[in-house]
Amino acid sequence: MLGRWKEIVVLWFQGKRFEDHALEISALGELEQFQKIVTMTAEELWRAVNPGRKNLPRHFEKRTQLYLRGSIKEGESTGLSLQARAEPRSKDLTKDLFDKEFEEVENAVNAVLEIYKTQENDEPLPYNLSQVTLQDYQKFGQTLRKDESIKLSKTSVLKPQYVEVTHRTRKRLSRFIEEKHEDQVDVKGEVLAANVREGYLQFQLWLDEKTPVTVKFSPEQEDQVTEALKNHRSVRLRVKGRGEFSPLGKLENIEGVTELNLQAAGEIPFDETARPIEDILMELASEVPEEEWDKLPKDGAKNLDHYLYGTPKE
Repeated sequence: MLGRWKEIVVLWFQGKRFEDHALEISALGELEQFQKIVTMTAEELWRAVNPGRKNLPRHFEKRTQLYLRGSIKEGESTGLSLQARAEPRSKDLTKDLFDKEFEEVENAVNAVLEIYKTQENDEPLPYNLSQVTLQDYQKFGQTLRKDESIKLSKTSVLKPQYVEVTHRTRKRLSRFIEEKHEDQVDVKGEVLAANVREGYLQFQLWLDEKTPVTVKFSPEQEDQVTEALKNHRSVRLRVKGRGEFSPLGKLENIEGVTELNLQAAGEIPFDETARPIEDILMELASEVPEEEWDKLPKDGAKNLDHYLYGTPKE
């Protein structure tokens, strides 16, 4: 059978339990969890690059599948080699084609290492991952005891890469899952659903095709909401109020609505804080040296067509 194996990452289980190069059966669940976050990360990376496509490529999950292959590695503790298998989609079995088949799983594992590394160093997350994926990141290592860790080790062409997943790592990740914040918002979208029952006044505001936000409104604002819903194909609703954001900065819902405005779809709202265009033009003009202004023809306004298109002067 044609194909090739490649070691993608080594998971080193560190601690007294693993000093004899043995792994308790209870710790095998960590391998399944690691596979889960690799596959989910690969999918999110792919969707970020292909925002307009709904379906993943054929055999995508298979190409991100890792296998426990070979004997337990000896070293500082118990090491397990996780490998991927490539079967090129072409009969031309060149090395480049083989390497291309490993790109998705390798990119995903590199991202996993980078994410855990930022938490080891108490830095911001480098990727905008979904809450579901982050929750699975936080679950990896949950069978570890306080004096144990899992070191993810990857050998690159330039230098070895590794990062340790500890209780502290997982605790730092939890900040991005549990903490939310509020801020003032000014957004516009399409109203596609509304609940006008007393005590349940809310509607769904779609900021784009993939981003719905729940908005709570008052009885006095009901007419504007129902009109926006009735004419949703041609009308957009601008909402100002207090928004609740996820730890990653995604707007999830809006309460305390202070202003609702109906606008025609495609209409650009007037920004009262924008600088007048004449001020901007004056500022730009002031940056031009006087000697450059002196080069302009004195009759430029009268004979503009002459200087632009070569027509006879008036």
